[in-house]
Amino acid sequence: MSDLRLRTLRAFSRTPSLRAAARRYAGGPAVPVPAEQMPSLPAGPKPKGHSVVDSAIYCDGSRVASPESLADTYQVLHESPLSLAWIGLYRPDRRELNSLAQEFDLHELAIEDAIQAHQRPKLERYGDTLFVVLKAARYRDATEEVEFGEVHLFVGPDFVVTVRHAEAPNLAAVRRRVERDPELLRRGTEAVLYAIMDKVVDGYAPVVAGLENDIDEIETEVFRGDPKVSRRIYELSREVIEFQRATRPLIGMLDSLRAGFDKYGVDEELQRSLRDVADHVTQVVERVDAFRELLRDILTVNATLVAQQQNEEMKSLTVASNDQNEEVKRISAWAAILFAPTLIGTVYGMNFDSMPELHWQFGYPFAIGLMAMVCGGLHLIFKRRGWL
Repeated sequence: MSDLRLRTLRAFSRTPSLRAAARRYAGGPAVPVPAEQMPSLPAGPKPKGHSVVDSAIYCDGSRVASPESLADTYQVLHESPLSLAWIGLYRPDRRELNSLAQEFDLHELAIEDAIQAHQRPKLERYGDTLFVVLKAARYRDATEEVEFGEVHLFVGPDFVVTVRHAEAPNLAAVRRRVERDPELLRRGTEAVLYAIMDKVVDGYAPVVAGLENDIDEIETEVFRGDPKVSRRIYELSREVIEFQRATRPLIGMLDSLRAGFDKYGVDEELQRSLRDVADHVTQVVERVDAFRELLRDILTVNATLVAQQQNEEMKSLTVASNDQNEEVKRISAWAAILFAPTLIGTVYGMNFDSMPELHWQFGYPFAIGLMAMVCGGLHLIFKRRGWL
């Protein structure tokens, strides 16, 4: 490359909005910058509150610099206009994101989304910059729960900025993968986007397996009559719905990317790779949709079984209540029968001098006969009514 062209590229690269033009002006394959020509940067501990997890400058598929701060990254990128910068941030503050917005001409709406987080997966284009939101997921075997993470990506002609608000996804593994594959990095920032999307989508497979295992366990618990299964069905349904919200938008996002393949001149190999990611996403979405329908059916079956169990319990309670009523009737009948002679004996047991039939010769047989007659009459009446 001539000295005049190199000076022109460096002049353009000092202006963020002209950096893409510098890449187009260069033409042809990127020319690596020797490490000894890269600007020397001061090393030292990161300042307090520093959110830069890793920052790297790549040239011709190789890592040529590892700046410690955003300012150092800007400096190196200005000095090597044919390079690619990948800046990884973890929970950055507004000051850092505003610095990135000023340097790379990022849209303020995308910056607001990256600050607030808790966004749904989406893909938006602001000029030459893509803003992508991805939802990562991982299955925790210890608690049998799905944990969701979120990553925001700003993808420009010569830079990639990743903003994470959770531990997942592990982008360090993605960085190691692309650094081991210089051919992939030579394809530009779209290759980094592909690698991150591929990592996120691959992370869905263990989650699908974990959810499938949980559903199998729930089916067993439902027919076993476990009283806690309803709560577990509800919690698992919420996880499946959240997982569905994380995966389903990816289909539209990948369709949008494929629609711009020709317009933005995406490498053919990357096109095939992104189509492969789209196939995996479709499979995951179909499985998740099936999980939701299956959980709905399980919930219906569980409600039916619970209703049947309640009916059986009510039937048992009714039978027990009827038996109890029969016993009460018997007890009441015998109590009435025994009460009659007690009443007669009580009346004739009163020690009054002036009392009819007190000194009557047939008084005792009459009292006994009266008792027997009353008891017999009551027994006959209760017997006809079914109380005895």
